[in-house]
Amino acid sequence: MIRLKKKAAAAPKEDEKMADAPKTNGEEKVSILGIGGRKVAKATGSKKRKTPGEIRIQKDIAELDGGDVAQIKFPNANDLTKFNVIVTPDTGFWKGATYHFTFTIPAMYPHEPPKVHCDTKIFHPNINLEGNVCLNILRQDWKPVLDINAVIYGLIYLFYEPNPDDPLNKEAAQLYRDDIKMFGRHVARTLPRS
Repeated sequence: MIRLKKKAAAAPKEDEKMADAPKTNGEEKVSILGIGGRKVAKATGSKKRKTPGEIRIQKDIAELDGGDVAQIKFPNANDLTKFNVIVTPDTGFWKGATYHFTFTIPAMYPHEPPKVHCDTKIFHPNINLEGNVCLNILRQDWKPVLDINAVIYGLIYLFYEPNPDDPLNKEAAQLYRDDIKMFGRHVARTLPRS
């Protein structure tokens, strides 16, 4: 106990440290100590701070895997928050057709889901004619632990198993429920040709 008191008395007080610090333009220069007592480097230059979305998307992009069905393209290599996904289903009603989707990553990603738009016209219960996509993980079921791969897999799954119970295109959903063969013929007539 006595040793601790002596040590405390021998250690310079915080106020004394501040008094010894060199002054610049009448202001005191303060050094910030980080973990372990090492100085923390201060960011210099006019480098723009990355948003949480940009930081997380870097990790997600490193893990992207669309398999043979989805390709990912970045129109601007310096902007990871906007990219295209090209889906070519290998089975189902839309087999062999190619669909282009634009992904836009918000600044608050992963706390907000990415925005996904279908740029190709499609007759589908879960994608309307304006290109809006109805996928539960893009709305109420989104959680920050989900990533871009989960969204891409969700899109691919919509081509294999459309969900007529949660439609954006009500006409397509009704036809799918009432007459699946007629639905298949209608989809075949509307398939985009490469």
